[in-house]
Amino acid sequence: MAHRSLHAVGPIGNTVDVTTAALVDDEANALRLDAADPGHRDLFHIPAAEGGSYPETAYLAGNSLGLQPKATRQELIDDLDDWARLGVEGHLEGRRPWFPYHRLLTEPAARLVGGRPSETVVMNSLSVNLHLLMVSFYRPTSTRFRIIIEDHAFPSDSYAVRSQVRFHGFDPDDAVVRLRPRDGEDTLRTEDVIARLQDADDIALVMLGAVNYLTGELFDVPAITAAGHANGAIVGWDLAHAAGNVPLQLHDWNVDFAAWCSYKYINAGPGAVAGVFIHERHLGTADLPRFEGWWSTAEATRFQMAPTSQLPATADAWQISNPPIFSMGPVRTSLELFDRVGMVALRSRGIRLTGYLETLLDALSSTRPLQVVTPREPARRGSQLSVRIDGCKELAVRMRREFGVVVDTREPDILRLAPVPLYSSFHDCWRAAQALDQVTTT
Repeated sequence: MAHRSLHAVGPIGNTVDVTTAALVDDEANALRLDAADPGHRDLFHIPAAEGGSYPETAYLAGNSLGLQPKATRQELIDDLDDWARLGVEGHLEGRRPWFPYHRLLTEPAARLVGGRPSETVVMNSLSVNLHLLMVSFYRPTSTRFRIIIEDHAFPSDSYAVRSQVRFHGFDPDDAVVRLRPRDGEDTLRTEDVIARLQDADDIALVMLGAVNYLTGELFDVPAITAAGHANGAIVGWDLAHAAGNVPLQLHDWNVDFAAWCSYKYINAGPGAVAGVFIHERHLGTADLPRFEGWWSTAEATRFQMAPTSQLPATADAWQISNPPIFSMGPVRTSLELFDRVGMVALRSRGIRLTGYLETLLDALSSTRPLQVVTPREPARRGSQLSVRIDGCKELAVRMRREFGVVVDTREPDILRLAPVPLYSSFHDCWRAAQALDQVTTT
């Protein structure tokens, strides 16, 4: 490997001159960075390594499924014990009574996404929530009926918007506008999204992923939201890869609605209960279309068993069913960690980790057929770097089995590496570069 000079990111953001060989070969440097900037790895269970010479995996797949906080097991057992001890009385007499349980999650979830408690509710799963929100906020007319998404939108989002368009009697191939990057580029430019909005009067809804799942690109949420509103469109965001990854201020940014899952950066477990934000200007509007169920009515009137609902002037009005307590428990536990650590500190550490990993990958790219497609500017990405490389699926398997490094892939040629600031380490990043170096040598 060529010994060319690069700049590595130090533990508090300063840089030092190094060579590519030093970056890839100097394990001691990674350990020094960890000693100065340790994160909160001790709060999580780290899976054992399947291969390699280290007992734990270098886990860089938290953008697909986050790791389990150590506190989750006992707190979930506590809720189960209340069921065993109290039966139905657990609704009101448990240590964390079930009837108002979802409210334990509301304020920390609101803080995580920059919403107000009245604007936030934890419920359902992400795609279900997107459908429920589009019932309210996709209201097409004969002249304004199109939905804007990114070309590399997560497939579930594409399925959802196409089915909504079809439900309203429009042709999804015509009504769903997929924004593509410029020729020769991998990511969208904010100015191109805004230009598309300025040139059209047929857009009913803009619904983008705030952080793109494939490329790791972070969109300029406030700028695009403002442009959508200036055009007369409703603007909603899929925060699946943004919530718990980057700081958000949904209320201040005037976002109409947003939805997110809780099993990636929020670390609440596979299929964890998701979240919803609805700006307060839309709350308490009785004529806004929505689907309703038992939990949509005001809490004070819920057990009056009336045939019509009394909608609260909060995001709770979008709830339908009573919350799944044993699925909500891990979300509550995880949100408490974010309150303790804070998104500002996590974002700062995520930038340092991702910058260090980027430098390692740059060193490899000088002699390996790989390309980082994630934007270079830290402000335009979350804690993820996507690498284009042929045979990515087989390489990921080898990295796990031979070196104990866990990453994930997206067909046909993207290897995704996510240094999650809560539990990933500089040493994890170093191990990932070492493993990628080795598996692309033979």
